[in-house]
Amino acid sequence: MKKRLVITGMGAVTPIGIGTEAYWEGLISGVCGIDRITRFDTSGLAVKIAAEVKGFDPETYISAKLIREMDLFQQYAYAAADEALNQSKYPIQENPHRLGILMGTAMDGVAAIAETQDGLSTGKTKKVSPRFVPKILGNLAAAQLSIAKGIYGPSYTLNTACSSGGDALAMAATIITSGQADAMVVMGGESSLCPIVLGSLAQAKALSKNNEQPKTACRPFDADRDGFVMGEGGGALILETEEHALARGAEILAELAGYANTSDGYHVTSPDPSGTGAAACMNIALSMAELMPEEIDYINAHGTSTPLGDSIETGAIRKVFENQAPPVSSTKGATGHLMGAGGITETIACIKAIQTGVLPPTLNYETPDPKCDLDYVPNTARKASVQIAMSNALGFGGQNSSIIVRNYKTNTI
Repeated sequence: MKKRLVITGMGAVTPIGIGTEAYWEGLISGVCGIDRITRFDTSGLAVKIAAEVKGFDPETYISAKLIREMDLFQQYAYAAADEALNQSKYPIQENPHRLGILMGTAMDGVAAIAETQDGLSTGKTKKVSPRFVPKILGNLAAAQLSIAKGIYGPSYTLNTACSSGGDALAMAATIITSGQADAMVVMGGESSLCPIVLGSLAQAKALSKNNEQPKTACRPFDADRDGFVMGEGGGALILETEEHALARGAEILAELAGYANTSDGYHVTSPDPSGTGAAACMNIALSMAELMPEEIDYINAHGTSTPLGDSIETGAIRKVFENQAPPVSSTKGATGHLMGAGGITETIACIKAIQTGVLPPTLNYETPDPKCDLDYVPNTARKASVQIAMSNALGFGGQNSSIIVRNYKTNTI
């Protein structure tokens, strides 16, 4: 018999709330975290909007020494992991070699690289800090958590673009089922807001340029969508075997029922127009979970608000679910695109939907697109019975991730 894997802790740092409960309340209340960028001068940029994390006090979670050593993407991931570990009440010191870490991030410390180079080029700074390299390395988020908390099990950092968070959860599950660990801290962090990234994505026509109306700029599945909005933040989950969780008396929040990763093998930025890769990913996850498509009650879609991507994802969902697709929503209208952290925070949204019986809405959905013809839970949260939910994440390079979580009680006897 395969090991059942369960989730016992969650943590979130997002543009609409810090902490899982604040994040969830923001989602179901229709809060939008997108606004004019405040972190740097955007006067020379075509895109001037993003979803920045607001009110984040790293001293709440991290020592002063560590704050100086960590870039924002690392701090966000660390803070989320700290919340998840606290909720889980995980006894790290009982067997620290059996607890591991899996970190997901898309762009590592690119913002710190850009800022440092700008300082050198303009003469604002004369020397590079000895902390520069540790700040920009993706794996240092996991390493800092390991050092601070005394976690000595397997530690990996994964980068599969915007599907990094979902893939981190899948790889953590693989590590546990292989017997290398009893539990894993799955964490994701992203803070890549900087002029060079915004400039590149704007040139690629990937970003919304609706600078005058930032709150409605991200419009997943809407006919007037014109690109995604960058966000930042962190997410974390504690994943462990059911046996281990029950033995230590942990509260089980949900079961990880299935997961999958596939590649389009089509283009570096565009998804395959046929949606074949994304559809295959969902089907593999369903097969692992031993579920039929009609048993899925809710899908948290990738839904970034790009003209091409949203219609392709809709088509992929149609391939799998045919005319029985469940309600689908994209939470990026609220949070922006959290990239490496998004797959985790969006899985958290699925778990909260299961726990509360509420579906988070797709904000700014006003004008239907004939190519996007599903029930997108427009603008207002909806009560629904949710026992099983799916979270999809699609990344540059044709990366596809699909995660299925289930109400733990539905499978108990």
